[in-house]
Amino acid sequence: MTENNIWTVDDRKEEKMLRGRARSFSFGPKGEPMMDGKKITAQEFAALIQKMKKAMKAANGIGLSANQIGLDWNIFVAQVPGAQGESKFYAVLNPEIERTSSNTITLEEGCLSVPGVYGEVLRPERVTIKGFDRNGRPLKIKAWGLLARVFQHEIDHLNGKLFIDKAKRLERVEREESPRSPHL
Repeated sequence: MTENNIWTVDDRKEEKMLRGRARSFSFGPKGEPMMDGKKITAQEFAALIQKMKKAMKAANGIGLSANQIGLDWNIFVAQVPGAQGESKFYAVLNPEIERTSSNTITLEEGCLSVPGVYGEVLRPERVTIKGFDRNGRPLKIKAWGLLARVFQHEIDHLNGKLFIDKAKRLERVEREESPRSPHL
């Protein structure tokens, strides 16, 4: 594990986790998230989300899936700066892409789990995702621009896919250089 507790493809055991499909949450009668038939308390869930947010921020990331910290749970967090500097924090359980735009755009991506590597990835410009919030309530989010890209990148992670699997023109950059694009 790296100093920021982010699992990487540099370690075989960690890469196996990163390339595995995350297990979905079930929900109890009151909407509480459950894993393997065991209820996850609100405090445990808050601690998990806080751990993921802290790891993402410590690594200068804008998105992080649970398998990037060694959990095969179907959840990601994201926080993307907006045009006016504001940002909204997202924590989405069992996310799925419901709809994509026919318009696509190629942009450079990097990844916290593939340190020092960047590549151009073609993705839909807009997406609608569905999933659940931390309280088990259904949610639907329409996203475009960088937020849409982050959602797609993180959902790929949860499905065991890495950006390097679909990127063109991969390039390795020395760690001392400043990142050219956000880390997802």
